[in-house]
Amino acid sequence: MIKIIEETVDYLKGKGFESPEIGIILGTGLGKLINDVEIIKEVSYNHIPNFPTATVEFHKGKLIFGIMAGKKVIIMQGRFHLYEGYSLQDVTYPVRIMEKLGIHTLLVSNASGAINGNFKKGELMLIEDHINLQGSSPLAFKGVENFGERFTDMSAPYDAEINKTFKSIAEANNITLHEGVYASVVGPQLETRAEYRMLKIIGADAVGMSTVPEIIVANHLKLKVAAVSVLTDECDPENLAPVNISEIIAMAEKAEPNMVTLFKELIKTL
Repeated sequence: MIKIIEETVDYLKGKGFESPEIGIILGTGLGKLINDVEIIKEVSYNHIPNFPTATVEFHKGKLIFGIMAGKKVIIMQGRFHLYEGYSLQDVTYPVRIMEKLGIHTLLVSNASGAINGNFKKGELMLIEDHINLQGSSPLAFKGVENFGERFTDMSAPYDAEINKTFKSIAEANNITLHEGVYASVVGPQLETRAEYRMLKIIGADAVGMSTVPEIIVANHLKLKVAAVSVLTDECDPENLAPVNISEIIAMAEKAEPNMVTLFKELIKTL
């Protein structure tokens, strides 16, 4: 795996991806952050050696290097999921590449369903903790100790200072930013009413199909990490309507300007 990572890193350095400071993973319907980036280089995933390829139709497939708020950033426009048939090592491979290129901070966004009845669709949730329901770990492979501590501490996986700054930015810009626990499931099917009830009982405020593997690996690599969810639907098991994916995408796009403001203003402070 070390040799494979080196091959990918060497390719990207050859393309001009030099010394990024911050990595950003863009989730469903959140691609317009790119409009605030002075793009220096971009490469399609399918051109990068050993890189997975995004197969979800509303996820782009580009790695972008540029300047945002005066900082060098590397942005994943489109991410990978277990439900696409990838392994957890595939899903988190880009995090390892970004760390080798030089990032010290990873910012993650996603779209999720609101479990907490006080949270409404179109609002944002700052992730302060998570529950891994994906059935395995991206660190569960032979030789993981060559990359970092096998028994990675997860007592505080999300950076407290960054979260504090996010909350200050939200308050200053009149953005509703809840704070809560994100549960990550495999998907791609949505949850049943009984599953939503279970998620509420175990303490989840929102549910999605991504993010947690990347957070685990970022902690393994000693990166500072923060993540924000766009709440695209309300998962009330007593009043559950069939899911309309196009409505979910539309809701993510509606909330996108607030997400862009949070990320842009945060990056100025890092």
